[in-house]
Parts: sequence; C-alpha cells; structure tokens
Amino acid sequence: MSVDQHGNALSGTDPAAVAALDESVDHLLHFRPAVGDSLAAALDVDPQLAVARAMEAYLGVLGTEPDDADAARRTLHGFLAATDVAMLLPRERQHLAAADALVRGDLVTGGLLLRELVVALAVGHQVDFFTADGAALRDRVGGTLSAWSEDDPHLGQLLGMHAFGLEETGLYTRSEEVGRRALELDASDVWALHAVAHTYEMQGRFAEGIRFLDARAGDWQQGNFLTVHNWWHYCLYLLEAGDTRRPLEIYDAVLHNAESAGLAMEMLDAAALLWRLHLEGIDSTARWTALAEAWDTKVEQPFYSFNDMHAVMAYLGAGRVGDAERLVSSREQWLAGPTDPAVTNVAMTRAVGLPVAQALVAFAHEDYAAAVALLAPIRSRVQVFGGSHAQRDAVQRTLLEASIRAGQHDLARTLVSERLSVNPCSPYTWLKSAELATAVGDAVSADLARQQVRELRSAEPVD
Repeated sequence: MSVDQHGNALSGTDPAAVAALDESVDHLLHFRPAVGDSLAAALDVDPQLAVARAMEAYLGVLGTEPDDADAARRTLHGFLAATDVAMLLPRERQHLAAADALVRGDLVTGGLLLRELVVALAVGHQVDFFTADGAALRDRVGGTLSAWSEDDPHLGQLLGMHAFGLEETGLYTRSEEVGRRALELDASDVWALHAVAHTYEMQGRFAEGIRFLDARAGDWQQGNFLTVHNWWHYCLYLLEAGDTRRPLEIYDAVLHNAESAGLAMEMLDAAALLWRLHLEGIDSTARWTALAEAWDTKVEQPFYSFNDMHAVMAYLGAGRVGDAERLVSSREQWLAGPTDPAVTNVAMTRAVGLPVAQALVAFAHEDYAAAVALLAPIRSRVQVFGGSHAQRDAVQRTLLEASIRAGQHDLARTLVSERLSVNPCSPYTWLKSAELATAVGDAVSADLARQQVRELRSAEPVD
C-alpha cells in the first residue's frame, strides 16, 4: 500500500505510478494539458490504480465533449467489470462511485459523492460549476480550508477555488482578497486569476481588470486550458470600455481560428463574444460560419444544454437558421421520449436550455415578443443549466434587447433598473438605459445616461 502527496492511502504500491498520479493532480489544479499525459503514465505502470481510473473518467466528463464522455464511460465500466471493487479501500470505492455517476450523466449524485473526497475537491468544484450551484462552489472548498496547513503545496489552488465560489455568491470584496492571496502562493494559479477577473467584471471595474490581466500576462496566456477563457474576460472589459475593434482582433488571434483545438469549452467563449457583438448590430458572418462548422460534431447528442445554447447562437449567426431549428427540434423530441431522470441534462434542458434555444431562434426571426415570452419566465432561474454569472449574462442581454425591440418598455425598464442596482458602473447598462429612454421619447434621460457612460469610461481610460 502507498500514500499520495496528501497522505491518502492507495491500493497500488508502485512508486512510479503514485508519483505520476501526484503529478497529474498538480497539472489538473493548474489546468495544464499535461494532465492527460501524466495520468496515462500512471496507468501504464499500474492499470489497476483505482484512483487513477476514476480520475481518467473525471477528465472525460470535465471537458463537456460528448465523445470523450462516452469513451470514459466505456473505459470505466470495463474496469469495474473486471475489478473486485469490494477489495479496494473505502475512499477508492467512493471515487469510483462518483466517477460512475458522472459518466452516466448524473452530475448531482456525482457532485454529492465528491463532497466526501478531499483530493477530488477540484473535480467536485467543476461539477458545481456545471450545475451553477453557487453555494456549493463556495462551501465545498470553504468547509475544508481549516484542515489544510499553510505549507501545503496546493493550498493556493484551494483558495483560488474558494475565491471563485465567493464571487459567484456575490461576495466580491472577499473573493478578490482570497484570490489575490492564492496568487501570492502560486502566481500560475489560473483559476484564482480567473476568479479575480470575475470580480472586476461583476463590479464594472473594466480598466482595473485590463491592467490586472496585462500585469500577469505571463501567468495565463499560454500553457493552460483557461487561456481562451481569460482572453474572453479581457474582451468583455474592452467592450465595456467601448472598444469593439480589439475584441475581434483577439477573437481572430486566440478565441477561434483555423489552428484552434476545437474544444467545446473554448468554442462557447467564441460564440458568447460574437453574440454580444451581434446584439449590438456588429456583423461577423465569416467568423460565425467557421465557428458553426466547428459545432456540428459537438451537438449530435443531448449532452450539455449550456453547450447547445452556444451552438444555436453560432448557427443563427452564420445564417444557418434551419440547422438551429433542427437542433431545437431534436431536443424537443428527446424530452418528449423516454428519458432517464437521473441524467442531469434532462432537467437542465427542460427547465432552461430548451426555452433559451427557442428564444434565440425567435430572436433571429425578429419575433422579439416571442423571445421575451420564452425568456422572461426563466430569467431568475437561468443558472439551472450551468455556467457563471458572466457567461449567463448573454441570456439576460438577449432578453433586455428583445424587450426593447418588442416595445415592452415596462419590462425593459425593470431589467435596466435591476442591472444598475447591482452594478451601477456598467457602461453597457447605461447605454441600454439611454436606448430605452430614447424609445419612449425621454431625450433628457437619454442624454443623462449617455453622459454617465462618458464619465465611467473617462474616469479610468483603457490604454
């Protein structure tokens, strides 16, 4: 019997396999692509290393790639069929049970089982993200921090995860404090950096956010799975600053191009950026066309409705309205047939994913009233299908834009007021306030709102 770097017992006894497993955990916590290579090395040495098999399954699910998840399910079930699980340690059996739930699509059960596994905090944290469980994002990690010593090499990563949970529950000051402490411990902790970036986004501190990311460019711009996502945050700052040119340059250079890896997690960032520009009337047809083609193989099966939404955006942006409608229809047919209630995506799609996709199609047909009718009832529970507040804002912006275009000014006024009450420093929202005031003939309020935008953007100009 051996122990891993955190003192957890393992059934395997080969030191080389344990060392490779430890290395893969470190890579996972830093979002490095090398996590797969290290894990493969561990399994090459000891194919029966149960925790490594569970981690193999975790990786197959965390990328939200249907083919990878299918392969992970087959591999894990083959291992379970050939293994006397009763002979494994309790912690190892728990890992395998959690992995089995996840590959079967039961994110809720998998997430609950992972709560009892300290080393699996990173995996559980990502599952909480996929299910947008803000309290769990914060407390899964927060509840264990007292058990971690200051000299533990991964304390920084724990704090980085906790910072993101704090941000998603609106505790922005505390989130920034914890995130910066995590970066003091490990400047290469891209999840902690990402958490701090979120706090700036949610408070309208766009100039500070740009300076923060610029100052740490060497820590996040290469060698990790969050490079594209953190560039997306950079683009959001630029849009708030009134710059629509540089985000498109960044899109072409980083977010999606002919050399892109074609990962769903990166493609949804690309779609989310283009959709924001699309709502403001900025045409990107050529970019949409290439992105839509990349989505074709990702949505053949109903795997994760959050991804489906971004695929629908891409199809609509590319003018492939028929393909968007076919994707929506396929999800309608799936829900109408026999489904496994344990598969989390069933509830996600039924409650939020499908109405959002239907609303996007209605928006593309310029049936703005229909888009409002679909989105307004779910606007306060859109978190059901995952993502962060910043990512789900694409849905809220679509509802606001549709309400203005549909002439539903009372609803639009409510939406603008809600946004400003939470973040009064967002130029985007003040511009929508001006647009709404103009629509109802209130020139004075429109001028005052536009003046607010000028003041916000001039207070801390972006270089």
